[in-house]
Amino acid sequence: MPVEWQPVRQSRTHELVLQSIEQRVFAGDLKAGDRLPPERELAPVLGVSRSALREALRVLETIGVLVAQPGRGPDAGARIVRNPDDALGRLLRLHFALGSYSLEDVLEARVILERSSFEAAARHASAEDLDEAEALLVRMGEPGVDVPEFNDLDTRFHVQFARSSGNELTSTLTSAVRESVRPLILRALEAAEDWPATAAALNADHTELLRLVRAGEGARAADVVEAHIRGLHGKLVDDKTTA
Repeated sequence: MPVEWQPVRQSRTHELVLQSIEQRVFAGDLKAGDRLPPERELAPVLGVSRSALREALRVLETIGVLVAQPGRGPDAGARIVRNPDDALGRLLRLHFALGSYSLEDVLEARVILERSSFEAAARHASAEDLDEAEALLVRMGEPGVDVPEFNDLDTRFHVQFARSSGNELTSTLTSAVRESVRPLILRALEAAEDWPATAAALNADHTELLRLVRAGEGARAADVVEAHIRGLHGKLVDDKTTA
């Protein structure tokens, strides 16, 4: 079915607004937590229409550096935030779906990132970090946990170790890469012939990973997480290759 194109407004004013806001951020004039002036005040100061301003703000919200809170009062309006995980995850998921990256690319990226994360977590994770990971593991092992919930908990478990590694960028990239293949992993789990056995095997790996990080055995944890990733994610690559 052919794509139905619609006329577009020939204007790039919103890009000028984006550049102006970016320059303020780069200069340190705008920081996370700062609130932008109301649209009715900001638009005339920038010399643009409110529609162009809104378009620029929507772009910033999409890339995770701004949140818009509708309404009136002191909490209304647009506020600068730091929320790269969700934004980068959406971006990678779209590019993966469009074929920009192969399953093999994502697999190898996961292996590199998570080997680094678990090795660093063995050195830097706090007791509270590991207690949170253990709580996720307990929930994954509860009777009656369905596949979608298990997949969500599994993602959070892996990201928790990335966050406890002491490297925020590694955490963001790990979260984004894992999120990019979440639908595929979910389908693979749903297709498992014996879901309880599959869940038990995955949780056995998770339990061992937690034990190794608690014991400070980072190199061994890195090897285990690589084997863990190549087990399920690698099967997706093999299935695609033989399809």
